Amino acid sequence: MSDTGSPIPVEELQHIEQFLDGLWLERGLSERTLSAYRSDLEGYAHWLSVSGVGLLAAGRDRVLDFLAYKVQAGAKARTTARLLSSLRRFYRWQLREGRIKEDPTARVESPKLGRPLPAALNEQEVERLLAAPNVEDPVGLRDRAMLELLYATGLRVSELVSLGLGDVNVRQGVVRAIGKGDKERLVPLGEEALDWLARYVKAGRSALLAGKVSEFVFVTGRGGGLTRQAFWYRIKHYAQVAGIAKQLSPHTLRHSFATHLLNNGADLRVVQLLLGHTDLSTTQIYTHVASQRLKDLHATHHPRG
Repeated sequence: MSDTGSPIPVEELQHIEQFLDGLWLERGLSERTLSAYRSDLEGYAHWLSVSGVGLLAAGRDRVLDFLAYKVQAGAKARTTARLLSSLRRFYRWQLREGRIKEDPTARVESPKLGRPLPAALNEQEVERLLAAPNVEDPVGLRDRAMLELLYATGLRVSELVSLGLGDVNVRQGVVRAIGKGDKERLVPLGEEALDWLARYVKAGRSALLAGKVSEFVFVTGRGGGLTRQAFWYRIKHYAQVAGIAKQLSPHTLRHSFATHLLNNGADLRVVQLLLGHTDLSTTQIYTHVASQRLKDLHATHHPRG
């Protein structure tokens, strides 16, 4: 069904404006929010007008048909969910006001939105990011060691900056992370990260402290630990140096750690333990990232891709 046709009847526009006025009085919503509701409802009223059906007379089938029409026209799940939310609020208000006897959206399920996939760098981008700091400088050496540890362990930035000297066991090659809910976990470091950590502790850390004493592994010239905000700015700086144009987040290397492990055959439950996720479902989002990687490889390299 096309949404072209006659203009929206005045009576239908009045229903919409009465609802918006009531909503404003009850909730004090901004004009921008009210405008979004108006746009959604007018679009629906215009679509209904083609078949001569009014807003208050439309039943559940009309709501479903409208949403199906929008999906076929290319609307994403998030857009469809927003449309249904607007219709649901409109009809609940009309029901409460006694203008309709049944809410046509009552038994209409919202589309599943899915969780957004986390941003991750590919392995070449990670290498460029890790190589960006100037390791001849104590600050650069510290930052290189921090980046290496993030990628080797999948720690959260907050866990990294709070590491104390007693949290790193060089002999066993593990780091003790204190995660959410003060839960502890041991994460292996790997030879590369251990090497950079040793170089930093031997040369960079002592140069930064200049005789001062600190319990933190990664320190500033004042002797204290870095804040996660300060290190996040450092990551963004090195991304620019490395020529990485992707939108990064403080968790980018954590996401890359998990994705690359799965891409190379790691078990999902092992990744769950390394990341410190309480629920496996939290880790499962990375299987979608890994699956997409497999699809991309197939499309690129298979003769029928």
